[in-house]
Amino acid sequence: MTASFIQSSVEKILCPVCESSTITRKFNKNDCWICTCESCGHMFADVKADLSHTKAVYSDEYFEGGKDGYPDYFLEKNLLIKRGEGYGKVVNKYMKPGYMLDVGAAAGFLLKGFHNTGWQGVGVEPNAKMAKFGQTEMKLDIINSPVELFRSEKKFDLVTMIQVLPHFFDLKKGLQVLADHTKPGGYWLIETWNRESLTAKITKESWHEYSPPSVLHWFSPESLTDVGKKMGFSFVAKGRKIKYINTTHAKTLLSHSIQSSIVKKLVATLVPGNITLPYPSEDLFWILLKKDA
Repeated sequence: MTASFIQSSVEKILCPVCESSTITRKFNKNDCWICTCESCGHMFADVKADLSHTKAVYSDEYFEGGKDGYPDYFLEKNLLIKRGEGYGKVVNKYMKPGYMLDVGAAAGFLLKGFHNTGWQGVGVEPNAKMAKFGQTEMKLDIINSPVELFRSEKKFDLVTMIQVLPHFFDLKKGLQVLADHTKPGGYWLIETWNRESLTAKITKESWHEYSPPSVLHWFSPESLTDVGKKMGFSFVAKGRKIKYINTTHAKTLLSHSIQSSIVKKLVATLVPGNITLPYPSEDLFWILLKKDA
């Protein structure tokens, strides 16, 4: 998927977290430089992204066009609802169910899972088609907006960001918006990919998550804890959760990442479709942060 972006090859590079100019370009991927901030350690793509980036990344094609998105997002409805239920049970160990905001809610399947474990709340989703489906078919309150422009008079006990944080086109602004909408003592639950994982270290520059310009930021549990501290949040817990995937989705991801046409044909022929399997996700983690009172 190609997002609308401009690589800032001439302008001074500033860290999107701490705004330091002490930046090291590590390597180039998809004609974008992957950089590290020497001041705070944040890892990011040297891309000047704006609202058009979010619209491109989360266009209708992402949910139905395959490639690095979904061949049919709705095939994973039940899997995503169960994943939401699983995360609801995780959070319920640390707090009583309350009022939540699900960021990047899509059609609301994860949010529905949280509702099934006692939570109430709303979602925010930049794709209009997905937001409308959540409103009309799932009977959920899904607000059609990028998170950076989200506004509400309400504050939330819990904000969830499940595999969406690396796509924020303005990381600092997006997190500040969410911090402003989180109650003192409220929580953030974030699931994202671990740049310090064994998988990332073995595959190095070929790691599947190094895929700018759709992915703009890369974290580890430690770096995300540091980002949370800058926003006024303290570390509570972290862990890994088994992820399940529909094989039809897995086949499109494999075909998109594999270069060999022969291997692509083998995948298409030998891997059955529409079956639920565990997804190899050693490099995926969740972290729970609490807003300082």
